[in-house]
Amino acid sequence: MKTMHQNSPVDRRTFLKGAGVSLALPFMDSLGWAANTKAAAKAPVRLAFMYMPHGVIMDQFWPKDQEAFLNAAPPILKSMKPVMNQCLMMKGISGVPIAPFNGAPHALELSTWLTGRLPDPDTRGRVNISISADQIMANYVGAHTLLPSLELATMPQTWKENQEGLHEGYYNHCSYRSPTQPVPAETDPRNVLNRLFGKRGQEGKVTHANPLDRQMLDRVLGGARELRRTLSKFDQQKLDEYLDSVRAVERRIAAIETRQQEAALEKNGVGPSKRHATDSAPIEVKIPEGDKRSEYMQVMCDLTVLAFQTDTTRVSTYVGSRPNGASYPELGFSNQHHSQTHYGSDQEKIGKVAAINEFNVAQFAYMVKKMHALKEGDGTLLDNCIMMWGSGLEDGNKHRRDNLPFIIAGKGGGSLKSGRFLSGIKGNQGDLLTTLLACTGVPLDRPIGIATQQIHQMKA
Repeated sequence: MKTMHQNSPVDRRTFLKGAGVSLALPFMDSLGWAANTKAAAKAPVRLAFMYMPHGVIMDQFWPKDQEAFLNAAPPILKSMKPVMNQCLMMKGISGVPIAPFNGAPHALELSTWLTGRLPDPDTRGRVNISISADQIMANYVGAHTLLPSLELATMPQTWKENQEGLHEGYYNHCSYRSPTQPVPAETDPRNVLNRLFGKRGQEGKVTHANPLDRQMLDRVLGGARELRRTLSKFDQQKLDEYLDSVRAVERRIAAIETRQQEAALEKNGVGPSKRHATDSAPIEVKIPEGDKRSEYMQVMCDLTVLAFQTDTTRVSTYVGSRPNGASYPELGFSNQHHSQTHYGSDQEKIGKVAAINEFNVAQFAYMVKKMHALKEGDGTLLDNCIMMWGSGLEDGNKHRRDNLPFIIAGKGGGSLKSGRFLSGIKGNQGDLLTTLLACTGVPLDRPIGIATQQIHQMKA
């Protein structure tokens, strides 16, 4: 077991290595992380986006005023209450007008979310839109990390629908490496774990994603005892918390895989009394049915936290659900999200959509709280991040885009002033994205999408 120190800008970090596994370690002063670089004294800024389709129930999402924002958050935001002073909300950000694609509200709520731009109407049968904000940042900071960016999704990005003759890719992707190249997202948490902690070559790059099992992980983590003796008391605590987190994530992934295996065996007619160790069935890790959807989403959030904590990447996107929606039996009903969003005056449907909104915000809150609890430098990991939750529609009932719901958490390394609710903001989706990238330090030679300005009220 050994640690590895790299000297290049890409790999100036420490790894715990052994058994074909390489664990990147979080920032620790005792390890002299990038000691010869002044910039290393200031932690990097990370940027993450978490998407949910179909908007929100507006009167249960927006605070009445600043006082209510901090002390009496509306129902959909109640999970955010412990970290609301770390958040920023702005009312008045409009989405991209979708004419001449008025019949494609759902294809465009996702594809315009990070591009701030409509597809080219003359080439609607193939992908031609714009590079997305996350990939603009990845192009700028990706050379400094092992993974330029991390793209995650809860559901496979394979939905077949052609609204207004638009390519089906618009329905499934928010991240675009170029105007014509969507970035596929990973739905299997095991694959994400392997990308974060796979076998690495001399330059620190992943050369082979070894399947990371518990036995292998325990061997490599057991070797941390030697490293631990070289650390300060504070860094020892930080290391222990980190290693416990890695173990916990692997165990949660294993539990999901076990349920999938059991379900596959059951589907193939192999009952519990007939199962043996040699029984096997194809496993497709997907959205767990029943009461485990939140566990699946939280594992993906855990992986994002680990990736940011170890500076394995500084850019992440997570599509919590495709615009066709999903079912939420965990909430006590089996109706699809999309079918309930056309609620009119139906109070039962409104209640179900609000419950779905609350559920999805709670997954974001779970991630934000974890980041707020992790110390980094003189502050927390969250202090050095910009985390944005939001949707490409104001509400799913009328498909409006005049006032998109957003929650921004973190201080962006001191560039954002949190703990505020700003009403009456005049701006659009492109303005917001342009401002966020500026706050991460990304130099922009042009606005993003329909942007005309930066939203200076957001800044510290």
